Amino acid sequence: MPDLRAVALGLGAWTGALLVLVLPGWAALVAALGVAVLAGLGTLRRWWAVAWLGPLAALVAVAGVATLHQTVVTTSPLAGLAAEGAVVTVRLDLTSDTRVVAGQYGDLQVVRARVARVEGRGSAWSLDAPVVVMADADWPRQPLGTTVETSARLVAGDGDVAALVRPLGEPRVLAEPDKWWDAAAALRRSVRAAVSDRDADARELVPALVVGDDGGLDPGLADDFRTTGLTHLLAVSGTNLTLVVGFLLVLGRWVGVRGRWLHALAAIGIVGFVVTARAEPSVVRAAAMGTVALVGMGRNGRSRGTRALGVAVLLLLLVWPRLAVTAGFALSVLATAGILLLAPGWRDALMRWTPRWVAEAVSVPLAAQVACTPVVAALSGQVSLVAVAANLLAAPAVAPATVLGLAGGLLGLAWPPLGAVVAAPAAWSAGWIIAVARWGAAIPTAAVPWGTGPVALALLTALCVVMVAVTPRVLRHPSTSLGCAGLLVVVMLVRPPTIGGPPEGWVLAMCDVGQGDGLVLRAAEHAAVVVDAGPDPVAMDHCLDRLEVTSVPLLVLTHFHADHVDGTAGVLEGRRVGEVEGSSLPDPPDGAREVATVLGHDPALPAYGATRTVGDVTLQEVWPRPGATLDGSGESAPNNASVVVLAQVRGLRILLTGDVEPSAQSALARDLAGLRVDVLKVPHHGSRHQDLDWLTSLGARLALVSVGEDNGYGHPAPDVLAALTAAGARVWRTDVSGDVVVVVREGEVGVVARG
Repeated sequence: MPDLRAVALGLGAWTGALLVLVLPGWAALVAALGVAVLAGLGTLRRWWAVAWLGPLAALVAVAGVATLHQTVVTTSPLAGLAAEGAVVTVRLDLTSDTRVVAGQYGDLQVVRARVARVEGRGSAWSLDAPVVVMADADWPRQPLGTTVETSARLVAGDGDVAALVRPLGEPRVLAEPDKWWDAAAALRRSVRAAVSDRDADARELVPALVVGDDGGLDPGLADDFRTTGLTHLLAVSGTNLTLVVGFLLVLGRWVGVRGRWLHALAAIGIVGFVVTARAEPSVVRAAAMGTVALVGMGRNGRSRGTRALGVAVLLLLLVWPRLAVTAGFALSVLATAGILLLAPGWRDALMRWTPRWVAEAVSVPLAAQVACTPVVAALSGQVSLVAVAANLLAAPAVAPATVLGLAGGLLGLAWPPLGAVVAAPAAWSAGWIIAVARWGAAIPTAAVPWGTGPVALALLTALCVVMVAVTPRVLRHPSTSLGCAGLLVVVMLVRPPTIGGPPEGWVLAMCDVGQGDGLVLRAAEHAAVVVDAGPDPVAMDHCLDRLEVTSVPLLVLTHFHADHVDGTAGVLEGRRVGEVEGSSLPDPPDGAREVATVLGHDPALPAYGATRTVGDVTLQEVWPRPGATLDGSGESAPNNASVVVLAQVRGLRILLTGDVEPSAQSALARDLAGLRVDVLKVPHHGSRHQDLDWLTSLGARLALVSVGEDNGYGHPAPDVLAALTAAGARVWRTDVSGDVVVVVREGEVGVVARG
């Protein structure tokens, strides 16, 4: 039987961290006092059994550590300097690999670090405080473990960091990484080199499986992994450690290692795994869950495994309390708990009519998926129907891909040709996993959309609880098991009709894609011109599904910022796509390259000024004018290079403006003097940087703002909305109304909002 006392210990620790990190300060204090009062009353009246003292102590201990962590961060001298936007000299110990992310005006390098010394405002401090460094793309990149000194501006941070560091000068290297970091980096390079001559996707997936290095993975493939519930293979997870250390133990037994020396060998394997995969909190968390899985695989595994899980949760949160509010921690703990607590009973039910290996192969991914479903839905806005089958099919290839990929990397350090030979089956295995992901994602109903609000998630959680209760009874009999499996297959293979279909008479849809643009002009039944694809392929795909668009004769990408092009794969998903046009300025370069990768070719350049007809849509691309100046003072050249589209659909004149900034807007005002439109897509998500005289002169009846809820840019600006409203426009926003669909019915113009 599982040891539920240990589970209660972990729950107590998790609750203590959440009380401090989620609730406001006063509410956390009231909650802590309430717990203390209940504990006192329980002790006096003997309500409490001794077994509950452990969870209560864990709650108090972790809450205390979390409070201490927050206090140290918020009272750090860095926090005060950051609040003033001070320019300082900082000494940084880099604690993570550098990631490149899309910023508002180009790519940024992001790396975590700890500040050992800071000088500024006439004072100097020696300290140890966590920060996030956000540097421009051309800042010299340094490896993990390097100590550097640089001048920087401090910006107020949030969460677990004392400040954001924006470097202003070149870094000066004070200390190179230690030998073990160099060794880990050499192994990571060797793993990549061992599969470098394989298929493009396979050579990126093998490093992801071995050490979580997914930096070069195709975004479309990563989206397929998300849809099929295989994302855990792309990050460092407990599965990686279980396979690597399990293989090491098998080798140890083969050469005669026994008893306590096996434990020592496992410990060496765990430490080596953590160093190679990077000793970040997420990696240590994955290592802890993998260790729990190894314990659970041993004698009396269910009881010992649950005890190990509770202790692991407690220890992790005592060291890093902020793990309690991270998605990776929740998914790891829930998946491990599902496998330990649910899978054995479901396996036993299936063993009434199937062999043990079949029962275990089905019950383990099913238990993990059910345990994680509410969290996955909250993160992705969908529930995967194909996840269990995809994990079942991929599972046989995961072990050889991981173990042989690591072996190839290790042998490649000594002799690269031997490493390539050993890693070849790893690449073949990765190819099978990729095929499973692509096959699963191509199923018509691989996943169903699900709300991320509290009511929708509470309903889903309740459904999962009901499933936990009834699954053993279903699995016990072949008729019910096969019947449910058959019904699921039918649901997946038949794409359900969109409830209600698109609104009658629709001409333009502004899709709710978050902080970005995704606009759809109706060209014919089931056909549309799409202008921009937003930042999220899933959101864009779902919006086009709701509009029942199966053909896109023209896709226009106004410019290559991530919030306009990263969803391109969603437009292509299951649809016929004709011409694709993009901005004449391929900047940022990473965005342009990603679009070319997804399409398989570079987008064509728009024909400035030419008028053409695509079904019911007549459109003209009126900007950028050849030879126009794009880099106005303090403005973004990629934004000003946005393709501006003037369209007419069923008598309605529509202006789609991309992210053009004031200088480009002023040029448009001169080029298109006297222009009047019915619908205006407000430039740059309603940013405060606008030529309001031009925007208000257009006479638009509807002003559409595509913007993400609670975005960090202050979009849309209140003064812009006020000016448009004063000019007679009705303002509609995706962060408030969801999908905004403009309709024409009996000569009247209206709006249907989905949210």
